[in-house]
Amino acid sequence: MLDPPGESMATDIPSPEQWATLEAAARAAARQAYVPYSRFAVGAAILDEQGRIHPGCNVENASYGLGNCAERTAVFSARVLHGLQQVLAVCIYTPTATPTSPCGACRQVLNEFGPQMLVRSICDGTDRIDTTLDQLLPHAFGPQNLADA
Repeated sequence: MLDPPGESMATDIPSPEQWATLEAAARAAARQAYVPYSRFAVGAAILDEQGRIHPGCNVENASYGLGNCAERTAVFSARVLHGLQQVLAVCIYTPTATPTSPCGACRQVLNEFGPQMLVRSICDGTDRIDTTLDQLLPHAFGPQNLADA
């Protein structure tokens, strides 16, 4: 977990400084990725409701289906280690010329902790994707769907 610069007060929309810290944390996390098979190192960083930033990287496994994406690594470790309740924003870095958005599984996990979170995808090029999770995962299944069960 990285502390954001300045005050650690969360806002609904990350400040430019928080975005810069998220981007740096996602790039740094990618350098820690375990990717001996794909060589596709992905880093992610999430901003929680308390203004804390939690990085994550992808971790591959010889049994390919047992690997874990960077976004899920960030969420799972933040939830278990730091009591994550809500994600305000996520930044995903890929070592590509154009940005890549989160996979479907990551979209579903992110939805659990912030259905309207801001999503930024960055890369080695100058392009980026700025969107929201509810745009990437319309009509999502989530905790609210279990309320009537």
